[in-house]
Amino acid sequence: MHERDANEREVFYRDVIRDLIKNQNASVLVCGGGALDKKVLESLGFLDVTISNLDTRMTGNEYAPFKWKYENAESLSFHDESFDYVIIHAAIHHVSSPHKVLTEMYRVARKGTLSIESRDSIIMRFLEKYGFSPVYEHAAVYHNDCQYGGVNNTDIPNYIYRWTEREIEKTIQTFAPFFWHKFHYRYGTAFPSTPELENKAKIKTLFLKFMRPFFWLFTKGFPKQQNLFAFYIEKSTDPNSLFPWLTFDDAEQKIKFNKKWGDEKYKTPKR
Repeated sequence: MHERDANEREVFYRDVIRDLIKNQNASVLVCGGGALDKKVLESLGFLDVTISNLDTRMTGNEYAPFKWKYENAESLSFHDESFDYVIIHAAIHHVSSPHKVLTEMYRVARKGTLSIESRDSIIMRFLEKYGFSPVYEHAAVYHNDCQYGGVNNTDIPNYIYRWTEREIEKTIQTFAPFFWHKFHYRYGTAFPSTPELENKAKIKTLFLKFMRPFFWLFTKGFPKQQNLFAFYIEKSTDPNSLFPWLTFDDAEQKIKFNKKWGDEKYKTPKR
């Protein structure tokens, strides 16, 4: 990753966490994590952090003082609500089932999940179509000895899955249909670095540099067209936030259908 691009991402990443996760004593799980996650969370004063990934080269001490664990984000080994927060940065698009990662993060979080990925915007589609931004992540594999960095950290370049707000909301409301969740979105820009890695991409690079100030002005009016997209999903623990057709059964300690609401809403079925 280009140094300038990395710095813009790092600043965005740090600002989003500072804005949305204010308790440094909270327990945090990072999925698909690495050195940047350690750097950002350590600089913000977080103490109880577990960084997980699928890197078989890890010995377990690389992220000290934080913990490390070998975990597949599509199928986490942790119990429900094991951590206060679950974070993932630029890693969902490396898996074979992106929506499963969102639901697994939600499952093991007590308070909320934070993801930073790329947004499926009109501008990103234009950049993909004309080769200014990759559709499949070949560079990540090539610069990891042609052995790692692809889908599920293999040598097969992954498709770069990009998100929209509506898709995120449908995924979570389907997985946890108990109340209307609160979704928080943030948008930012990082200069595309992939063309600079290519042998024959000088024209692409010059074009992107030329267009950068125009893009900056454009995104002031249309912030969702930026290529950094953070989405925070807040989990509720308030029984009063349940949909009216649901109720919490204290005896069974579970959410159930509210028959009283059903009796008022529908005609009694004939037997």
